[in-house]
Formats: sequence, structure tokens, C-alpha cells
Amino acid sequence: MVTREDLESFLIRMDLDWDEVDEGMFLLQSPSGDVVLHLSDPVLLLRLKVMDLPDHEPHMWKMYRVLLELNATDIVHGAYGIEEGELILSDTLELETLDFEELQASVESLQYAASSHLKRIRILSGAEGGDSDGED
Repeated sequence: MVTREDLESFLIRMDLDWDEVDEGMFLLQSPSGDVVLHLSDPVLLLRLKVMDLPDHEPHMWKMYRVLLELNATDIVHGAYGIEEGELILSDTLELETLDFEELQASVESLQYAASSHLKRIRILSGAEGGDSDGED
């Protein structure tokens, strides 16, 4: 089972900027978005805030449909979700079998999804100018 010390060792090996912001809670800083890791035995929770969701936009259903499609077809680790008015990417990893490669793959998958999908999602949400069909 991965311990807090093991997780710290993994983060050092990943060569990312990070801080332990609370016991068992780590903040990884990256240009594509900060990732919060929360050690909550028996799992490690990963969360990346993508954006704040606008209130009452008329075309939000298009964005929700695209997010569900991306969850099904384009995200290797984790999924999009909504939490307290924010669009997030999250993943859950079992501590019993977690290794360095799995953690690295999960973090990189969340960061890649956030950076590659953000423009399209912002357009669909109405948070960025452009048409509302989300096509690039």
C-alpha cells in the first residue's frame, strides 16, 4: 500500500513543482492547471479545476454532451465532472496497487485533457467568444 512518504517520493521523481498544503493533500503546479492530490485511504483522489462554469448560458447542453463524449472517447484516466459551479477533471487511484507509472500516467492524462479540450469547452460554455458548436 502506498504511504504518504511513497507519494512524496513519486512526486519528487516526477520533477514537478508541488507543496503539501495539508496532511496528505498535495498541490502540483503546472501550466495546464494545478492538480490536487488527496491521500484518502484506501484511494488517492486527483482533481484539476478546468474552469468556472457560467450561470444560465442557453447552450450549456451542447457543452455537457461534448463532455460526456470526451469522457467516453478521449480521456484515458479520469473524467470530467461538475463540483460547486466548477468544471473539473478527476481520477481515483487505489493505494493498494498504485505505482509510480500509474500516478504519472493519471496526472499527465488530466493535464493533457485540460490543455487540449479547454478552448472548445470555453466556446461551448459561452465563456469565450465564437460560435456555439465548438468545432475548431
